[in-house]
Amino acid sequence: MADLQALREEAESAIASAGSAAELEELRVRYLGRKAELTQTLRGIGELAPEERGPVGKAANAVRVALEAQLTQRTQELEASELDSRLAADRIDVTLPGDPPSPAGHLHIVSQTRREMEDIFIGLGFNVVEGPEVEFDHYNFTTLNIPPNHPARALQDTFYLSPDVVLRTHTSPMQTRSMEVKAPPIYIVVPGRVYRRDSDASHTPMFHQLEGLAVDESITLADLRGVLLEFARAMFGPEREVRLRSGYFPFTEPSVEVDISCFNCGGSGWIGSQRDSLCKGSGWIEILGSGMVDPNVYGFVSEMGYDPEKVSGFAFGMGIDRIAMLKYGIPDLRLMFENDLRFLEQF
Repeated sequence: MADLQALREEAESAIASAGSAAELEELRVRYLGRKAELTQTLRGIGELAPEERGPVGKAANAVRVALEAQLTQRTQELEASELDSRLAADRIDVTLPGDPPSPAGHLHIVSQTRREMEDIFIGLGFNVVEGPEVEFDHYNFTTLNIPPNHPARALQDTFYLSPDVVLRTHTSPMQTRSMEVKAPPIYIVVPGRVYRRDSDASHTPMFHQLEGLAVDESITLADLRGVLLEFARAMFGPEREVRLRSGYFPFTEPSVEVDISCFNCGGSGWIGSQRDSLCKGSGWIEILGSGMVDPNVYGFVSEMGYDPEKVSGFAFGMGIDRIAMLKYGIPDLRLMFENDLRFLEQF
């Protein structure tokens, strides 16, 4: 019994002073392994006198349990300490840039232009709404006063998914969709992708358009001009002027084409002794089509209070891609969709 007590004190002292997991493993083998003194004592209990077996076995088991518990505790302490040491030695500053630093991404030039245009019209009191790119013929053509024999309905101009379903050719269908759910007044702009069968340096089968609609009491063509003048100056500079020319669109009457004074030549049509190629020497650049909403369009939403005798409004539509081309001097629309980083990283 005295030997067991001495063995326990020796083992506990050695375990408490162990400085690593490797030392603890060595001590476990020394004191609890198959050839350890304590293990041999437990195996030899059967050779003792009957009256000694119980007390010696109980004492030996108590020593074994105590040493196992102390080994487990000390192992946990050392592992935690070693982990803290490794974490302190391996600490890195995660706020430092990579080596070499990875360049930050940015919005595509079309997305940048779209957001800038949206911000301008939000500042003018318009709300931004979006609509489906797969549209019913009813909304894409019929409710916009486009007759059945109009060229825009032809297969060579429009992508048909079925006789009555198309890929929208403009974002104008949201005029009717919005008026169906909201009584006047209404002030909205509708940005989004549109699709037409066309492909060259200034046209692609998919492009982006921003439609505008304002319907209220006593709105006139002068209000349309004022809104578009503010847009032109916010987008292209405070010196810009706008010019309205007579035009034709099925869903507006009267209809007007809108030009802005050329920002490349200052409206003179000349750069030095050379005629300005951007405005072709005219001093004006066409940017959009617009007009007063045709009363026939109100007929599809008359139940919501759109009575042409009481309200009036204007609509306009412009290509977001074209605005980007004009503002940043991009010569070919297709560059925006070819994913050439040499081009995209310029903006």
